[in-house]
Amino acid sequence: MKKILIANRAEIALRVIRACRDYGVGAVAVYADPDADLPYVRLADEAYALEGSTPAETYLNIESLLEIARRSGADAVHPGYGFLSESAEFARAVQQAGLIWIGPGAEAISRLGDKIAARAIAREVGAPLAPGTDGPVSDAAEIRDFVAEHGLPVAIKASAGGGGRGMRVAREDAEIEELFAAAANEARTAFGNGDCYVERFLDRPRHVEAQVIADTHGNVAVVGLRDCSLQRRNQKLVEEAPAPFLPDGMAERIETAARDICKAAGYTGAGTVEFLLGADGLLTFLEVNTRLQVEHPVTEETSGLDLVVEQLRIADGARLSIDAMPRPRCHAIEFRINAEDPGRGFLPTPGRITRFEPPAGPGVRLDSGVGAGDSVAGQFDSLMAKLIVTGPTREIAIARARRALVEFRIEGVASVLPFARAVLAAEDFNGSGDFAVHTRWIETGFAAELEAALRVEPAPETVLRLPVDIDGQRRDIGLSGAALARLATAVGARAAQGGTGPQPPDRAQSNDGREGLRAPVAGTLSAWKVSDGDKVESGQTVAVMEAMKMEMSITADRAGIIRQKVEPGEQLAEGDLLADWD
Repeated sequence: MKKILIANRAEIALRVIRACRDYGVGAVAVYADPDADLPYVRLADEAYALEGSTPAETYLNIESLLEIARRSGADAVHPGYGFLSESAEFARAVQQAGLIWIGPGAEAISRLGDKIAARAIAREVGAPLAPGTDGPVSDAAEIRDFVAEHGLPVAIKASAGGGGRGMRVAREDAEIEELFAAAANEARTAFGNGDCYVERFLDRPRHVEAQVIADTHGNVAVVGLRDCSLQRRNQKLVEEAPAPFLPDGMAERIETAARDICKAAGYTGAGTVEFLLGADGLLTFLEVNTRLQVEHPVTEETSGLDLVVEQLRIADGARLSIDAMPRPRCHAIEFRINAEDPGRGFLPTPGRITRFEPPAGPGVRLDSGVGAGDSVAGQFDSLMAKLIVTGPTREIAIARARRALVEFRIEGVASVLPFARAVLAAEDFNGSGDFAVHTRWIETGFAAELEAALRVEPAPETVLRLPVDIDGQRRDIGLSGAALARLATAVGARAAQGGTGPQPPDRAQSNDGREGLRAPVAGTLSAWKVSDGDKVESGQTVAVMEAMKMEMSITADRAGIIRQKVEPGEQLAEGDLLADWD
């Protein structure tokens, strides 16, 4: 390979660019309109515009990506993660265009990307599996037959699903029919395939995964194990390696199963085999992600292996750099720094970053896609950076992480930094030998603790403190509410006399002067759930918005006749008027 087209954006694109430099090959970036000024575009050897601003127009547009590969003279394509990274169609199109695909072959992606087919492979090699149906179920009656034999709760899962999309958990017999229909409909919309299968649901499980690499010579190795249990709505937020507090013999079982599954599938490149470990010790295969994972840096730190460079070596036909799982050289913890507001239910907060001051010091690594002055686009994922902290022991890694998270400062957009700091203060996360974190820990065992940690109590008197220098010593001056009011009056008077005082934001008002229904976040109006002129009730869902790949329902805050002001597909800023009330 001489020149690699990176079919992705932001943090992962920059990560691959750096690996290309280390490996000695050229890096070609592509960018959507909102990404034109991001660091990865400036740091690539070449950068080409993907005309458009939505995922479908840009990073999911196979024809445009291949045309840029042709124009740039690239001879290989790296898909990163997300977007087309697990698309067998894209892998096949890249290879048919005479280019090298940096990843597993299209056949392996197809086999392992279908969860039912992947379960069949796992069953063939004797990997641990929770009871489940051998294929898709056709109706709720089949699910009830399964429940009669294996009991409740059960998970109804989309065969082509991922990231929690197309999955429902039935805990009572009466809800099976409704949840089956909901899972199938969501899967059909998200993946174009409504097939669902059923398996026994593990309550309070840990999520443990094996990082696998395989070359074109038949060699497969497990590089390390990770714990990714700290999730919210099936989206990982904190990951660590090696996976701590596993029962005796469990690591060997996971390693063997992961290696056997990938060998049987004819896998090449980097991939991740995921498992769930129940509180009762039941281990079950979950799925295979046929790509590099967001959390790959923790395995790089513990193994000393550059996984992206290893991907490039494998694509070039080289043999693996290792033949067995290396002994971990440290403990590593990764925090995903998303542009989301944990105090408002993790709502995404796109916008311009006015301050971005990352931490430094021993054991600190930052993989970032943005900096101060950059914008976080509402059309794409909310990930801004990944903070990876290492130490010779888990306890030292946690101590360094506390220090790093205190140093980290982001302003202009909300971030999950307060959440990450609260996690490190939780006894369940810190407990030695009694690791209480599981995949629903944030919504259950940690919910009250998190709410208390995020609660901001107003200061009784002083509302603003400013540092000043007095006789060469730093002092803080507190300004009371009354002092701030007088300052605001003075600034307003100056503005009235021709000065340039701060102006209030321009927020559109409803036609009769009252506040109407407004966008809670910046994003796209996906659909109206009611028609213009309908009478709606307070609390009724009236619209759906999408921001940073997250859907959210908009409910009416009053009863009345709704008068719509925007059309589906329109881009909205936070606070924009969606509808008036009659």
